[in-house]
Amino acid sequence: MDEFDGHHGKVVSLGGHRGATGPAAIAEVRAYWEALRGGRAAPYRSEVDPRGIERSLDRAFVLERIAPRVARFRLAGMHLNDLMGMEVRGMPFTTLFTPAARQDVGFLLESVFAGPCTADLTLAGEGGFGKPPLTGLMVLLPLRSDLGDASRILGCLVADGAIGRAPRRFDLCESLARPVAATVPEWGA
Repeated sequence: MDEFDGHHGKVVSLGGHRGATGPAAIAEVRAYWEALRGGRAAPYRSEVDPRGIERSLDRAFVLERIAPRVARFRLAGMHLNDLMGMEVRGMPFTTLFTPAARQDVGFLLESVFAGPCTADLTLAGEGGFGKPPLTGLMVLLPLRSDLGDASRILGCLVADGAIGRAPRRFDLCESLARPVAATVPEWGA
């Protein structure tokens, strides 16, 4: 409901415009990706419109494959920057993870790109001085480049708990990769 502030200006309540948190943010990104996919193996990166996931933008990211098992951030929301204590755009995706988890994360990335597959990750933040308990959920969803290869990922990371002292890195607790089946021919999409 709109109100007036007495100075002839319109005051708009932002209560309904808050960002999605927790599993709701991941569900919004996944539903948007599924709608874009429309039965194809993966949508094109050029089809992604940030307005489609506006409630989850601070937790969303786009990765670009730069080598086997290696990807870097093309775009990243503020939640990821807050976790790392710096701008993550251009950085390797594995900087979010502890050294012990990086090899497994690399293989998971390759599954998403090569499958293509979707991946769901359950994460635990590494502890230490000034680093309270932190858990996380992440989804990785394949995207195609303009050349048609699955070399991009639309993802979402939701961390639950106080961030504390940055950077916060995660251990990989669980991961589940699911193959994506195309139900329509590419030329018919």
